[in-house]
Amino acid sequence: MSAAPSLKLIERQGFAEDLHQALGHRPRSISPKYFYDEAGSALFEHICQLREYYPTRTELALLQRHAVDIADLMGPGAQLLEYGAGALNKVRCLLTHMRQPHSFVPIDISGPHLLQACTKLQAEFPGLTIEAQVGDFTGALPLPAAPAQGAGRRIGFFPGSSIGNFSPEQALDFLRLTASQLRGGSLLIGVDLIKDPALLHAAYNDSEGVTARFNLNILDRARRELGARFIADGFSHSAFYNAPMQRIEMHLLSLRKQVVELQGVDYVFEAGETLHTENSYKYSIAGFQALAGKAGYRPGPVWTDAQHWFSLHWLHAPMG
Repeated sequence: MSAAPSLKLIERQGFAEDLHQALGHRPRSISPKYFYDEAGSALFEHICQLREYYPTRTELALLQRHAVDIADLMGPGAQLLEYGAGALNKVRCLLTHMRQPHSFVPIDISGPHLLQACTKLQAEFPGLTIEAQVGDFTGALPLPAAPAQGAGRRIGFFPGSSIGNFSPEQALDFLRLTASQLRGGSLLIGVDLIKDPALLHAAYNDSEGVTARFNLNILDRARRELGARFIADGFSHSAFYNAPMQRIEMHLLSLRKQVVELQGVDYVFEAGETLHTENSYKYSIAGFQALAGKAGYRPGPVWTDAQHWFSLHWLHAPMG
């Protein structure tokens, strides 16, 4: 039986510094990576089970349907890197069908959540080498060694349409980074497609209010970790589809004029002012393939559901 999954702290999260910067500039915005502390990660897993949230079940069905074909594309002895690994639910479909995997490298910003998920996964795949990495996967990480030349390829896995959280410019930067990390290998990536705005609105404004709690958790986290002070019911969740930009926007909306105090600094919010917490861009298949091409990838197979709500792309990384 393999040793317990290794856990390496890549970097300390600069939440305080980034929150000061976000509150000190207008329009105010902060990276959605700060959703994912332990509480936020648990809330997101709840979101993934909601009736209105179609991406998770649609992507999971695609992975289950095409797992054998994907494993054939990976080839034997592959090292699998999962960016933004979370609860590791979807990767099980791939690991079940991979042939003699070299190792699995899940990367996530929430250390306790990742370690818990890796422990469960190790029990299911006792012979699998798991090398968990805690940190921001959008930056350069000291990744474990790739398989020896000729022994297998390095394959990236980025499910959940998380690429949509980046602006097109940020998405291009990330794809270029992964193309460098995966040289000679490939990337399997989930991409949400342009669709009826009513479906999108329902997915980000669920009837149980879980997405609202997920959004508001950034403020709760600031209070828990940084001692921030603000009116308890002074902000509300706001999510809407910006059609010209082809993206869902999530904001924390100030319901009245108020002051947020953070580490001795006061930041004034006017009534109606927001802290922009997330974008979720939607793509056409051709549009995403063009973006990936700019990063150096060569498009491979694309799998979609019958409604064309979601897509899985296999992208060939450039050679070394």
